[in-house]
Amino acid sequence: MSAVDVSKYEHSPVHKAIILKDYAGLRKILAGLPRLCDPSEIHTESVSLAEEAKADAIASSIDRRDVPNRDTPLHLAVKFGDETAAEMLMLAGADWSLQNEHGWSALQEAICNREEGIAKIIVRHYQPLAWAKWCRRLPRLIGTMRRMRDFYMEITFHFESSVIPFISRIAPSDTYKIWKRGANLRADMTLAGFDGFRIQRADQSILFLGDGSEDGQVPPGSLCMISHKDKEVMNALDGAGAPASEAEVQQEVTAMSQTNIFRPGLT
Repeated sequence: MSAVDVSKYEHSPVHKAIILKDYAGLRKILAGLPRLCDPSEIHTESVSLAEEAKADAIASSIDRRDVPNRDTPLHLAVKFGDETAAEMLMLAGADWSLQNEHGWSALQEAICNREEGIAKIIVRHYQPLAWAKWCRRLPRLIGTMRRMRDFYMEITFHFESSVIPFISRIAPSDTYKIWKRGANLRADMTLAGFDGFRIQRADQSILFLGDGSEDGQVPPGSLCMISHKDKEVMNALDGAGAPASEAEVQQEVTAMSQTNIFRPGLT
């Protein structure tokens, strides 16, 4: 990476510390940020709001983009190939998905720059971070749903064209039936996927159990997928907060490295 004008980053201590490789300074900045509580301890809307306020305060420091190219500090760590800074930022909760002005996330930059070590650092941390964010917001989501009026609705979609013949036969179509009761939501559908140009269908339901199950065996906030034909129920969030194994991290980074990534807006 070409020389960087540090003066353009004076207003952002985290950016500046990364440019100067000032790890002691960066560690001091991160140590002074608010500390989020354990996600499993967030059960009420008041705690949820307090934790979101702390998360916003953290993001205002480590995710700011009011700099050249709208690069987050994590973007800079990738561009400098700085694994130490990347690890420190991800441990502090940096948002890897934020895009710079060119439309790239830090993870995409790492993959395209062949910074496999940094890509693995990001992948290793992003699932627990996503789970923590979900847990922070879940009590407010459940509270909002409880305050909403119960309803039933249907959403039907299909494609027709007077220009493209037979489009209605190969394009997807379905009717979603949606029920909302209390903090629970159910959506029934039949569209299951594609096999070439053939549409695969199966009776299936998605259940969001904001109130949990009546017998208490399913905790509040569970998301379940039900296959009526196979009589199977899958908890979509099972293991969502668990860190990925090193084999899983390597597999995901390898898969992304073999996928074409393009920069939007460039020819």
